[in-house]
Formats: sequence, C-alpha cells, structure tokens
Amino acid sequence: MTSIYFSHQSFFEHNTGLGHPEGAERLRSIDHALSQPGFADLKRREAPRGTREQIRLIHTNRHIDYVLGAVPRQGFAYLDVDTVVSPGSGEAALHAVGAVCAAADAIFAEEAENAFCAVRPPGHHAEPDAAMGFCLFNNVAIAAEYARKRRGIERVAIVDFDVHHGNGTQRAFEANQDVLYASTHQSPWYPGTGAAEETGVGNIINVPLPAGSGSKEFRLALAEKILPVLDRFSPELVLISAGFDAHRDDPLADLNLVEDDYAWVTLELAALAKKHAGGRLISVLEGGYNPEALGKSVAAHVRALMES
Repeated sequence: MTSIYFSHQSFFEHNTGLGHPEGAERLRSIDHALSQPGFADLKRREAPRGTREQIRLIHTNRHIDYVLGAVPRQGFAYLDVDTVVSPGSGEAALHAVGAVCAAADAIFAEEAENAFCAVRPPGHHAEPDAAMGFCLFNNVAIAAEYARKRRGIERVAIVDFDVHHGNGTQRAFEANQDVLYASTHQSPWYPGTGAAEETGVGNIINVPLPAGSGSKEFRLALAEKILPVLDRFSPELVLISAGFDAHRDDPLADLNLVEDDYAWVTLELAALAKKHAGGRLISVLEGGYNPEALGKSVAAHVRALMES
C-alpha cells in the first residue's frame, strides 16, 4: 500500500520550553525511526501552510484570533497551565492544519491510500472555542470536516487511541451523526471526560480503561466495542488520532501497551478502511512523551500502514 509521510520544519520551531513533555525531540525520534532502510518506499511530503478557512471548519473566529494573537515575539505565553506558545508556534499550528488537509487531498486524488501526519502541536484536546492540553487547533477534527465539506463525502470515522480522552474532538461532533468518534483512554485521567455514558447522538463510543490495563484489555475494547460499530457505520474515510502515550514506558500515564499493539490496531483499522473506504485512512500524531518509545511505536504504526 502506498503511504505518505507529512512533516514540516516549523513543527520543530514550536518551542514549549525546557522540561515540557511535548517538545521537538518527539519529532526527532520519529524522523530517525522513519529514516531507516525499511521505510525507503515511504513517500515524503512537506506540509503546506493551512488557512483560516480550513481552521474555521471547526473553530470560532474568536478562538483563531485568540490563539494566533497570543503568539509572542519572544519568550513564552501560556494559554493554560500546560499549553505554551512561543514565536514559532503560530506557523507550526498552521502547518499542522495544512498537513492534514493536504493528506486528505492526496488520499482522494489517489496519490496514496493512507497518510501519516507527524504534526506539532497536537490537537485532540482543542475545543471549538478553547485551547488546552498542549493543543491549539484540532487537527483531526479539521481533517474530518475538510473531507466532508471539500471532498464530497458524508461518513467519517475517527478512532482515538491516545491515553487521554479527546474531549475537543468529541465536543466538535457530539451532535453530528455523520461523524463517528471512538476512543480508548485511561480513566480516571486528564481531562476528566470520556465516560462510557457520553454517547452524543449515538455517534460517540468511549471505552475508558483503568490504570494498569495492557494489551489484552486494549485489544478486547477495540474488538468488542469499537470495530463492530465502525464496520456497521461503513465510513468513507477513517481518521486516527494516533497518540502513543498509552505505551508502558510513557511517563504521563499508566497503561501498558507495546509496539505490537499499535501495529495490530493499525492493521485492523486499515482493513476496515479497505472494506468501506477504498483504503482511505489518515493518521495524525497526538501524544507520546517517551521519545524512544514514541519512535518505535510510530515505526510499528507506519510499517503496518505500508503493509496493510
């Protein structure tokens, strides 16, 4: 299967400060992992700069103005206790949006069947009118609406296996029956949302996992509670909020996944995409804060995309 890897130099210029877990070393580990000989056939694209029109598919004008206006000329500014912006953050956020929209264009133009967007800052905590949890704009939600509004499809499925619940993505689509959002995440944990009872209009599937859960619990949650619903939903595009912070070596949570779990879930989702969506699948980086574990996990994920 043909796969495209989207990245951009601006993602390295989003400086979150010394000691912040969401730092540029995350992308350096990914670049190193995907530079190995086994990834020679991976197409590589530079992410274009996203537009305000694209961001407005999900976010309010007020939010866009607030985020871009908060970017300082020097030093740091805090949008909340965890969410930091610095002089390079605005361009990084715009190119992250551009990456996911360009990925959608490439997939629908049949230049590839799937894509992995290694973007910073991440996005799934960003609500239509609020930045939080390291996230400025909700990249995966924007990709979903971009595909629906610009590429002429209706049904999009978003699967989020980040260790933290994607409250922003859920909020964006909880009243939209044409977008299915399914999440596995540690609970109780940040941001405090994602209870199983949160079902939207029947389009939200939350499978909270207790601390200490590992491969068995994760795969069972997908196999029994998420994959059958996705199959019935018959999405025309599959999107992944690909957070790798449920890895057993990640410092920000207490789940115990390993690289093979990410390969497994990727192959399962790619099979569903092939069955219902002509193989169309876009994966967007979210969390993952142990650089070594992140690089290995992304390598397993992208290798599965290439081999699916």
